[in-house]
Amino acid sequence: MSSAVGKYNIKAVSQMLGIQAGTLRAWERRYQIIAPVRNDAGHRLYTEEHVKILKWLIQKINKGFTISQAINLLETSGLITEPTFMSEIENRTQNADITDKLLESLLQFNEVQAQEYLNHAFSLFSIDKVAIDILGTVLVEIGDLWERGKITSAHEHFASAFLRSKIGNVLHTMPINSFLPKVLAFCGPNESHELGLLIFTIYLRKIGFDVVYLGGSIAKADIDIVLKEVNPKFLFLSCTLVENLPETLELVNYLKNKFPALEIGLGGPAFMFLKESLLETYRYHLVGKSRVDWDKWLESKL
Repeated sequence: MSSAVGKYNIKAVSQMLGIQAGTLRAWERRYQIIAPVRNDAGHRLYTEEHVKILKWLIQKINKGFTISQAINLLETSGLITEPTFMSEIENRTQNADITDKLLESLLQFNEVQAQEYLNHAFSLFSIDKVAIDILGTVLVEIGDLWERGKITSAHEHFASAFLRSKIGNVLHTMPINSFLPKVLAFCGPNESHELGLLIFTIYLRKIGFDVVYLGGSIAKADIDIVLKEVNPKFLFLSCTLVENLPETLELVNYLKNKFPALEIGLGGPAFMFLKESLLETYRYHLVGKSRVDWDKWLESKL
């Protein structure tokens, strides 16, 4: 920590940053992230560097981090920069650059470097933007490379494990709005490709939905039990492989008949290959591929 002379008392810092003095004291006691010097009267005096650190932490909190997550990111990355207002072009350029470097690191089995790029992304963007726009893009790229035979199954497994872990961590940090209905999400029959559904679940949690996320496919008999216990308004099913599409649609038909009040949403690459003759039947359930599509679908159902 800088040895610069303290110049701001706690009241001044509180007013500068828009944060309660009690919160500053609590952060100091609990996390020891800064250590204000004391004047002869025993009052705290904050340096310019202290203020810079506190500004950075508050910026992270405003983007959806908890204070403990922001401090952990600070300690692991050392990234403290003054808040900047990037243009849309600069924003997209930084986003694409980090995405490319993260993908390259994962394909080189370099977890340490991948984590560094991810930390950098979190220092620039909000949690949901990183999860959906960066991790989600890398996920799609990995899947595409694997399907085209450009990478091995080892590359796909390593990258997927890393992405699943990071996305899962993000998912459990997001608050729930108790006024919104419950949601159930899992993959269709025989499906184990769950990362796309995880991305969609983060989108739902960002809005505030209480999502019961089950991941891969589950037995048909168990679905009935879970639906009766959870009593969700929405059920989202994901299907990635085309060969699993018929059974997924069969499950949709079964659930529509047994639980007529249940709103069923469908997503995943397999639905791009839905036959024209079936498209009209299931169009109502297709949530789309982008956040704009997802917003429209939810708005029409709420």
